Amino acid sequence: MLMFIGVLLIIIVQLMNLQLFSSKYKLAADDQGIFRKVVYPDRGIVYDRKGRSILQNTTIFDLMVIPSKIKGTDTAALCNILGIDTAEFRKRMENIVFKFKSQRPSIFEALLSNEKMAKLTENMRKFAPAYYLQERSVRDYPYDAAGNILGYLSEVDSSILKNPKYTGYVMGDYIGKTGLEKTYENVMLGQRGIEFWKRDKVGKLTERLEKGRFDTMAVAGQNMHSSIDIELQMLGEKLMANKLGSIVAIDPKTGGILCMVSSPTFKPKLLTGAERKKHIAELLLDPALPLLNRTVGATYSPGSTFKTLQALVGLHEGVIDTRFRVSCSGAFYGCGTGKPMKCLDRGTFDLRSAITISDNTYFATVMQRVINNPKYPNIDSSLDVWNRYMQAFGLGHRLGVDVPSEKRGLIPSTAFYDKAYGKGKWNYCSFRSVSIGQGEVDVTPIQVANEMAYIANKGWYKIPHLVDSIEGGDKFDMLSAFKEKHSTIDIPDSVFEAVHDGMQGVVDRGTGIAAKIAGINICGKTGTVENYYRGVKQPNHAFFAGFAPREDPKIAIMCVVENSGRFGGTYAAPIVGFMIEKYLKDSITDKARLARVEQLSNLNLIPSRIYVEMKRQDSLRHSKDSAYLISKGYIKVIKDTIGMDEGNDEELDELKKGKDDPKNPQPKKDSNDNKIKINTEAILPEQKKKPETKDSVNR
Repeated sequence: MLMFIGVLLIIIVQLMNLQLFSSKYKLAADDQGIFRKVVYPDRGIVYDRKGRSILQNTTIFDLMVIPSKIKGTDTAALCNILGIDTAEFRKRMENIVFKFKSQRPSIFEALLSNEKMAKLTENMRKFAPAYYLQERSVRDYPYDAAGNILGYLSEVDSSILKNPKYTGYVMGDYIGKTGLEKTYENVMLGQRGIEFWKRDKVGKLTERLEKGRFDTMAVAGQNMHSSIDIELQMLGEKLMANKLGSIVAIDPKTGGILCMVSSPTFKPKLLTGAERKKHIAELLLDPALPLLNRTVGATYSPGSTFKTLQALVGLHEGVIDTRFRVSCSGAFYGCGTGKPMKCLDRGTFDLRSAITISDNTYFATVMQRVINNPKYPNIDSSLDVWNRYMQAFGLGHRLGVDVPSEKRGLIPSTAFYDKAYGKGKWNYCSFRSVSIGQGEVDVTPIQVANEMAYIANKGWYKIPHLVDSIEGGDKFDMLSAFKEKHSTIDIPDSVFEAVHDGMQGVVDRGTGIAAKIAGINICGKTGTVENYYRGVKQPNHAFFAGFAPREDPKIAIMCVVENSGRFGGTYAAPIVGFMIEKYLKDSITDKARLARVEQLSNLNLIPSRIYVEMKRQDSLRHSKDSAYLISKGYIKVIKDTIGMDEGNDEELDELKKGKDDPKNPQPKKDSNDNKIKINTEAILPEQKKKPETKDSVNR
């Protein structure tokens, strides 16, 4: 009897423990019968200036796995649906367990294609409860344009999570990698939600637990309204097809960017969906650098577009007036006869005609007078004054545009030349080519367009930006800087009017006549820029920059066509003309002009060096030596160039396969392996220029 009572008491105590105190079996039961589902929010939608959606959302599914529950599932059937072998299955599973542990739901295959999705849905009972489908909102691009502006998303991995800046992210989240997606990540992200579902005995979800009582709603990201005109952007991308270069257009009154074309570009739809990694890897290896946003990330000598600023400085400093005249007999001899700086037009010119004709001698003389101005105690002081003017015009520093990877460019200073030549061992003749926009001055396309906005506004600008407003308010104070006028130098309107006169002459009867549009007064300036690649002179870059209409400027714009080999008026000027016509008149209707648009679009000006590099890379890839490009740092150089963050290397998965595949042995390295490098002096931002004393012909 005592033994019976003792056993009964033990049973009662254990029952009380299980029912009242222990959570072990409750958790096990919940795990079998209740499913916690993450609900990913829609990211914010982006609209253009006319309210058209240019970046929105669509639904796609990821296949999720809980490794601890895969025992007994039909692995062969799953591999057959996904198109993988058992070796790839084991590799994925080992990687998931290593990174995320066996109990945690993890992505087994992301962004399923429609075909795989249909097959999985039909056979999902075979794979439950270890596998399930996770609905996810992904990006959709109604116009499939503006890839360099909008950017793309990338999956969060452990390297990103180590960064304190990304607190709150978990494995499986997606994060903005480039473009607006990166800059406005906090705005467009939204907040994840949670749903609790009941499961039946085979693991199928049946209904919401207690009708959703414990659920947390997902909160969509904030929508944004941009200044972009998507039709203008698409026209710009069409005109710049088969070319390297940029077009940037700004509303001078607001600083809103109307278009931001970087060529070559990429179709943003390529970087979403099941083939995303493959396409990113291909773009990274393209020697034309389609992932580089040239509008902010490439620097150039500005050529003769720089002469307009030299005119403003000379007039405001009082070293010349609008009647000041200079004669050119074929070259500038202000630094002696040893190395005269050539000019193309002989004659005598005042300020207006010098801008219209683009006379080198005139502006070399103007800058010489600024630098040798007797009101300053020495050349150091006068160069510092000139430098401050250029900084006020928006050059030599980052403007603060709201896309990543903006470069500052270069405006030479006293310290720069002291370092290059030695203190006291230089004078104006050491950098005379700067007077015509060559030598040590470097600018980005966005800076040149902003410079035109400054001239159009007669002395002020607002920071160029893409986002005008955010629905629900600017909670992160990201837009306030774009409302401020920047006007640090008080230059009289009369000075700007004189420069406007010369710039209108450029289009009416000068070097930029190809930009002329009936009924619109356009002020512009051409530029032809010498450049070198690995020490070898390349075909000239073609520049054109301007604004219109002169009386009430609504668009400030620039275009650069790299290595076109012609003057700025040949290709860049007509491209700008078509862009201005489209924006101000809303369409191009003349049949002859439409035919010219098609002609320019089909014109191939890609430099031969790009094709040489493509051929070399094709040879390496056909040799299954893509992994060699990675090991030699090729990809790192490319990512540094385009401003891509270090850490997340999911885009290299396609390349690494070649290294891991035993069927593709790696070729032996030859003695020239150490020469594999990227060095594109003409277009990339990090090249350090030596002081240029060489003469140049510049229009």
